[in-house]
Amino acid sequence: MRQAGRSLPEYRRVRADVPMLEACARPDMIVEITMQPVRRYDIDAAIYFSDIVVPLKAIGIDLDIKAGVGPVVAEPIRGADGIKRLRELEPDDVLFVTEAVGELTEELGDRPLIGFAGGPFTLASYLIEGGPSKNHERTKALMYGEPDLWDELMRRLSAITLEFLRVQIAAGASAVQLFDSWVGALSAEDYRTCVLPHASWIFEQLSGSEVPRIHFGVGTGELLGLLSEAGADVVGVDWRVPLDKAAQRVQPGTALQGNLDPAVLFAPWEVIAERARDVIARGRAAEGHIFNLGHGVLPTTDPDMLARLTHLVHEESAR
Repeated sequence: MRQAGRSLPEYRRVRADVPMLEACARPDMIVEITMQPVRRYDIDAAIYFSDIVVPLKAIGIDLDIKAGVGPVVAEPIRGADGIKRLRELEPDDVLFVTEAVGELTEELGDRPLIGFAGGPFTLASYLIEGGPSKNHERTKALMYGEPDLWDELMRRLSAITLEFLRVQIAAGASAVQLFDSWVGALSAEDYRTCVLPHASWIFEQLSGSEVPRIHFGVGTGELLGLLSEAGADVVGVDWRVPLDKAAQRVQPGTALQGNLDPAVLFAPWEVIAERARDVIARGRAAEGHIFNLGHGVLPTTDPDMLARLTHLVHEESAR
């Protein structure tokens, strides 16, 4: 369950006075924070602790993650000169990733480690807007108005993302996820034209790695077929689309990941259990099903509710 650790008191203790991007670049903190939810919940896989902007920071982009805001870019990219600042990512730029993944795989033993990286549209949006955006107006203006520049930007970001995933795989990650959080802001036609070729290229380049590939976005009910078409083995589904319906929208042979609404965890336990069982039942319509929340754990979630949920899912899955 992505971000399961951030609701934990032990996470807040470790992160106290340590900026997010510093924590993401220190192997000792990466290992500790990645392992915290594994120790507490005995979940079936660990999620590598990082952030989607880490590779951008590693190539010299001036950005920070501000509490309560998200990634903020000092000099947003608005033209060709800005795009030229996006150099290729080299493995030496992220040696801390190699070290942390190596330590984690040793500590995890047979338990899988899932690596991840940001999808090119979401990275482009942060870079162009300068931070989080509700409407992505500057991003879409560049995408619609200067398609050649957009294509170049997406090619460079896709190459950076690919290398970041390859570093994690080479160090021992068992699976990887392309996390294109904001791609649900696009219509199906815009996604097909402006993003799909680049996502497909990333998954194609990873096809020889023999690790499962997961593709996820938020608000992507109308895009599920296209996300599947991009070539991933697993498509993440947020809480807006029931899994049995999602199974009808993806390519044959595609497993699903999801999709309990994170807000349900604030309801009484009886409601949580009923909703979780419904997700599991609907997930049986898919070729395969990884249970998790529809996006991530909300920071104020009661850790005890997550523990009960994990126990319930393990029990139901064993039947």
